[in-house]
Amino acid sequence: MKITIALISPRRSGPTGPTAALIETFLERCQRFTPTAQRIFPTQAALLTFLADATTRTRPALILADSRGQQVTSPELAALLGSLLDTGTQHTLLAIGPADGWSPAALARADRTIAFGRITLPHELAAVVLTEQVYRALTIRAGHPYHSGH
Repeated sequence: MKITIALISPRRSGPTGPTAALIETFLERCQRFTPTAQRIFPTQAALLTFLADATTRTRPALILADSRGQQVTSPELAALLGSLLDTGTQHTLLAIGPADGWSPAALARADRTIAFGRITLPHELAAVVLTEQVYRALTIRAGHPYHSGH
């Protein structure tokens, strides 16, 4: 399964500086387990068009990060990614939304909406947290000691 960390960022090409370095570190670590990349979309509409135009055998899964979503633990995220993998999903996008929140169309298309707590995080920090959590989920599934139950 291919995993894409998607960010909606209309004003620039994506995270910079230390946050970009952290995201890249975790993306590289994820590569040991499954193809993983980051992609910047200028709008939600561009993300939804990308999903609609996907040419994979299975419909891409979309998981939106939103403070109103379901709070999940790291093992629960690992189980979610595992269930997508086990059911043959070829591509999963985990997305950080725009500053004004997800549109009704994006929420309707989402397979899941998850939260990293009820706080609002800056987009770059949310992208680091999401990418690290994807790596952590992959290590949990692989039985790697990175997670170690905490």
